[in-house]
Amino acid sequence: MAATDHTADIRDAGLRVTRPRLAVMAAVDAHPHAETEAVLAAVREELPGVSRQAVYDVLHALTDAGLIRRIQPSGHVSLYETRIADNHHHLVCRVCGDVRDVDCAVGEAPCLEAVDDHGFRIDEAEVIYWGVCPACAANTDTTRAPDDPGGATR
Repeated sequence: MAATDHTADIRDAGLRVTRPRLAVMAAVDAHPHAETEAVLAAVREELPGVSRQAVYDVLHALTDAGLIRRIQPSGHVSLYETRIADNHHHLVCRVCGDVRDVDCAVGEAPCLEAVDDHGFRIDEAEVIYWGVCPACAANTDTTRAPDDPGGATR
């Protein structure tokens, strides 16, 4: 699969097109839900001399410009994704921390309607589904003691 050229996206957002911005967009696009350190490592493969601060600055600028989305599930570091043009939510595994996209299940954007919006013009509803992914569930099932239906592991 060919990498997406984000030159026009960056320019259309009113930002100057730079190698670090292109590299960060490519890294986030290639690694959805990547944390900052993973983005930094991917960018340094292409631009070995780029500083940590430059990557932080680019992530901030791209987020502010609406080109990437930052999510931060409770207890996790910030994660970044390029899937911004739709109204989707996230599944987070409580065991391994895996994050997956899940499409909105109810209604039009913002997907959920508040009973009382208190005068707010709501444009987004952020929902995070917490649970255990299939791999961790299978691992947990195989490590349970036979006489322990509560799930304590050996």
